[in-house]
Amino acid sequence: MQTIRHMRGVTLIELMTVIVVVAILGTIAVSSYRSYLLRTNRTEARMALLRVQAAQEKFFLQNNRYAGDAELALAPPAGLGVEATTPSGYYTIGLIDVTATTYTARAQAAAGQLDDTDACQTLTIDESGVREPDDHPECWR
Repeated sequence: MQTIRHMRGVTLIELMTVIVVVAILGTIAVSSYRSYLLRTNRTEARMALLRVQAAQEKFFLQNNRYAGDAELALAPPAGLGVEATTPSGYYTIGLIDVTATTYTARAQAAAGQLDDTDACQTLTIDESGVREPDDHPECWR
């Protein structure tokens, strides 16, 4: 009489199928996570620009003019007391087109944030609250 042996285990084809599926899922997950990180880092730039805007309004009330770029990092009342880079270093903050009655604050992407979409690499806000790029609202969300 012959005994029938049952093979137990995983074939090479089954193992390779599992590896391919895991690799595809991993690629999708890493891509989604990276875009999430870039979007999260934009929040840091938006918050910095809003701090500059609030500091500029306070400076204007005290001095009847907006602060210039040289006064950005000076402590109040001589300046705005705002750092030139965001806390994590993903954006540099500066003022452009400053006059006594107008200013534009700019956050420029730096370091790892340079992988962000081209439209969202430079965010600006002016004395009227106009945000750029206005044709890409996802940059300000």
